[in-house]
Amino acid sequence: MKTRIIISVFVSAIVFPMSAQVTTPLPSQEGSGVDLSLSGDIVSSYIWRGQDLGSAAVQPMLGVEYKGLSLSAWGSYGLVNTADTKEFDLTLAYTIGGFNIGMTDYWFDRGGLDPEGRYFKYDTHGTNHVFEANIGYDFGVASVQWFTNFAGNDGINKDGKRAYSSYAEVVVPFKLSAIDWTATVGAVPFATSFYNGWTSGFAVTNVSLTATKDIKVTDTFSIPVFGQVVGNPCSQKAYLVFGFTLQP
Repeated sequence: MKTRIIISVFVSAIVFPMSAQVTTPLPSQEGSGVDLSLSGDIVSSYIWRGQDLGSAAVQPMLGVEYKGLSLSAWGSYGLVNTADTKEFDLTLAYTIGGFNIGMTDYWFDRGGLDPEGRYFKYDTHGTNHVFEANIGYDFGVASVQWFTNFAGNDGINKDGKRAYSSYAEVVVPFKLSAIDWTATVGAVPFATSFYNGWTSGFAVTNVSLTATKDIKVTDTFSIPVFGQVVGNPCSQKAYLVFGFTLQP
């Protein structure tokens, strides 16, 4: 996930948790140039960057965008296991052409430095927030992203100091048999306790393939359905995820 309170209100990815986050623009004020988006994913399990973060979940998203500048709120709440961690993220991002930059404030109700899970607790050594910055570029045939934790409940490195835990990812979209596919390879470049419990150095943590298909319900309404196969070479784990998106 000082000026922490200001950052918390205005910054926050996603990315992104597994789910093919599909959003639909809502009607905006004519001539304002402001676009609103609202969606909700239902997933069979919550897999993020090759890590298992919980069982079946609902993951709502609300965002606003103006001339490349966007602010979005995203959450994840367990549907089956009440012990699953609740998550609430805020993301401030800017995109121009293929270039993007952003910051994310991740908050989890448990598993952090505050056993009471208080959202408005930002103490450096007592918060459940993790603050992450990212930068990337979309080349069309592929996109590259780099993420680094810069504050909050980050992991530690081999020396027991803040790891500034990072994650790099290459995403390649393509279309095959009228289905939209996305191939992803992600890796943790440095030693940290933040990912997979512990990575001692460079480690590939996410190799995934996602397929998305719109299921037509009526002439004006369809439901995007997606499936994902995820492998984590670092932890030697593999996952199969199914989900769908509800949107206006």
